[in-house]
Amino acid sequence: MKIQEADAKSLLAAQGLPVPAWEVARTPAEARSAAERAFAAGAERVVVKAQVLVGGRGKAGGVQLAASPAEAAEVARRILGMEIKGIVVRRVLVTAGADIVRELYLGAVLDRAARRILLMGSAEGGVEIEQVAAERSEAIVRIHAHPHLGLLEWQARRMAFALGLGGQLAAAVAIARGLVRTMLACDADLVEVNPLAVVREREVDGTERLELRCLDAKITLDDSALSRHPGLEDLRDLDEEDPADVAARAEGISFIKLDGSIGCMVNGAGLAMTTMDLVKRAGGEPANFLDIGGGARADKVAAAMRLILADPKVEAILVNIFGGITRGDEVARGLIEARALQVREVPMVVRIVGTNADEAARLLTEARFETARSLDEAAAKAVAAAKAVAAAKAVAAAAAGRGGPAVDGATR
Repeated sequence: MKIQEADAKSLLAAQGLPVPAWEVARTPAEARSAAERAFAAGAERVVVKAQVLVGGRGKAGGVQLAASPAEAAEVARRILGMEIKGIVVRRVLVTAGADIVRELYLGAVLDRAARRILLMGSAEGGVEIEQVAAERSEAIVRIHAHPHLGLLEWQARRMAFALGLGGQLAAAVAIARGLVRTMLACDADLVEVNPLAVVREREVDGTERLELRCLDAKITLDDSALSRHPGLEDLRDLDEEDPADVAARAEGISFIKLDGSIGCMVNGAGLAMTTMDLVKRAGGEPANFLDIGGGARADKVAAAMRLILADPKVEAILVNIFGGITRGDEVARGLIEARALQVREVPMVVRIVGTNADEAARLLTEARFETARSLDEAAAKAVAAAKAVAAAKAVAAAAAGRGGPAVDGATR
């Protein structure tokens, strides 16, 4: 689960990391008030940042400076409501502008292959770190944390010296260890600070000092671990989630949308992956991963079918159910209910084995469903059906391009 920058900063601050004060505004008036407080605290300018769960805000005009509260309100007026990569900006973050001397990158990510947290740092911060990794892999320093003790002191010091932070050694060590600590405390997949900046700060008497500050923050949480952190679930931004994901979660269905054309409905994660593999071996591409779980009743099956049909790219559906706790006849009734309500015709192939499979077969036969005895057969039929639909669409498109007869019902 991705969370907004403001929430990510809250999690870093909770672990004692140096994050400059900020406020979140939903209107230009709120942005003006937040800026007034920042200027009263000594800021010489403020930054107004769009809060969206995509990268590239700066290039899209979603990050702008303001030299007065009035200008901050005007900047917020321009940013609020704008679209960044298709997402409407509903909130902005207002914070004091920093006098940046150096920008660096520091992030912690879950390295599943190594079964450890990987700390990554680069002296080239403030840019897209993926591009740095692709073009100059040697510019990124990588250190695996201890699997039980977290990031050790000497490891953090090694990272700090590698990034040239000897002048801010204590702060750099604290931040590096704090990132790993945040990973562990929140069951995060990713904790990233970009930029981690060396900033110039001035005392009242005019003296200057250089400090390390976390100017931006990005955190991705493990959805499967949210039950252990009820407070983190509250950080979910439903405004930016795909409606299909929201609906699937409400129904207790594991659902991941993919790029193929064959919708898959399966019970059990292992069976789902096997089904997807066989679809690909048969020459097709899965449109989704969908697991209705064990013991699903007819209403849950119908909800799962609605999720699949909501994807316009789905041209055929493969239902593969192993009846253990799940009753085959319940699944069959759910499929019949779903097909009665579906708004577009999509070929469907059903394979049900196990508990009450005979009753399921009788119901499906009476309802004229296409069935299969084996998974190989089901995958082959689903792929053939999807290809037939795609071919028919291509013919119809070609006919329309030549001024031929339209084939949709509205123009017959």
